[in-house]
Amino acid sequence: MQNLTRLPLAIFLMGPTASGKSQIALDIAKNFPVEIISVDSAQVYRHMDVGTAKPDQATLAKVPHHLINLIDPDQYYSAAQFRNDTLNVMHAITRRNKIPLLVGGTMLYFRALTDGLSVLPSADKHVRLTIENSAKELGWPAMHQQLAELDQESAARIKPTDSQRIQRALEVCYLTQQPMSEILKTPRQTDFPYHAINIALIPSDRSQLHLRIAERFEAMLNCGLINEVQLIRKQFPLSIESPSLRCVGYRQACLYLDSKINASELQAMGIAATRQLAKRQLTWLRSMKTDKTKEFDCLANDLPDQVRRFLHEITI
Repeated sequence: MQNLTRLPLAIFLMGPTASGKSQIALDIAKNFPVEIISVDSAQVYRHMDVGTAKPDQATLAKVPHHLINLIDPDQYYSAAQFRNDTLNVMHAITRRNKIPLLVGGTMLYFRALTDGLSVLPSADKHVRLTIENSAKELGWPAMHQQLAELDQESAARIKPTDSQRIQRALEVCYLTQQPMSEILKTPRQTDFPYHAINIALIPSDRSQLHLRIAERFEAMLNCGLINEVQLIRKQFPLSIESPSLRCVGYRQACLYLDSKINASELQAMGIAATRQLAKRQLTWLRSMKTDKTKEFDCLANDLPDQVRRFLHEITI
């Protein structure tokens, strides 16, 4: 398979959760010389396997996967780190005469990779801990008010209940002594030296995707999600506001383990949260769509054949 441009080729396989991205990626790997790069903000965590739907060891042995199991659940990983790591991995894959196949549903990571990011400071564990302790005492709405005093523009676009974004905006203010909104206005470094083929898996019937989501979450519970979360919380100093435990499924499991919800509520809340995630992912996909994006119905019975034909047609 040869490139149609002077730039090396890359394949972006995007879609909401439960759209079948992993299966399509493995089918592509059987038919094209690719190595898979995970574009998933949850799969970067070690020890978090069930709830992130990571590929099993047999799959990893057959097809090279990258950017999985990078950090422990009490560590932080940013979009900027993802961009840097991914460009390095893509370069190495290309040097092996293979094609990087980027697969996942973390749309912010895809956008950061192609469009670049403003220069923001890396996460600071001590500053974050200070903010979290203040939030425990005052509540996140009060922290949002503090943000409004330091960075009115950021506070206006962040909900008072959005603890993750409030924390990050305050952290940037404390570390840089500048409003994050001002830093974000600086020009981005947007060098992306690849010709990307964009494949988007979109459901023709949202209700069918919801059924898949429900089945998937129930399967995760049956495969030991609760036990996985118990072990993680014993091994690492985590709170429910830790980025790793904000992942869909993990947050609900924590509430269950803390006796704040029962088993039926756990399942209902987990499914609802996953549906909301899928909705956000589809919104991102619409905003990122270009005339070069090829959409496929993720519910089609012959989806692997369709994707395979498409990739054969656009290559020589």
